[in-house]
Amino acid sequence: MQMEDIKDKTADLADHVEDLADTFYKLTVLKAAQKATNITSGAIAIIIVCTFGFFVLLFGGLALSWWLGNLLENRTAGFLLGAAFFLIVMIILVLLRRKIVFPFIMYLIIRNLYE
Repeated sequence: MQMEDIKDKTADLADHVEDLADTFYKLTVLKAAQKATNITSGAIAIIIVCTFGFFVLLFGGLALSWWLGNLLENRTAGFLLGAAFFLIVMIILVLLRRKIVFPFIMYLIIRNLYE
């Protein structure tokens, strides 16, 4: 009777270990799917925001250039000043990319990975 009891307990233990491994596998798959979904939704949101930001900058730059051109009574000079403004902003971003831009982007990516 003792031997049958040990065999039953061993069979039950094997079933529990199999169930535990299956549950762990399913949990891992769900966590990976959740992270992939978070990253994808974050990427889509960033693309949408960047697209709208592009149009805001485009039309804002055009309006600024047109306004400066009217102030100077020379539309060409207004557009050159508008372009110079965006060139200065671009140079500042390029110079500060390692201190500000890259850490900001890395922070966004890491935050999305661990949410």
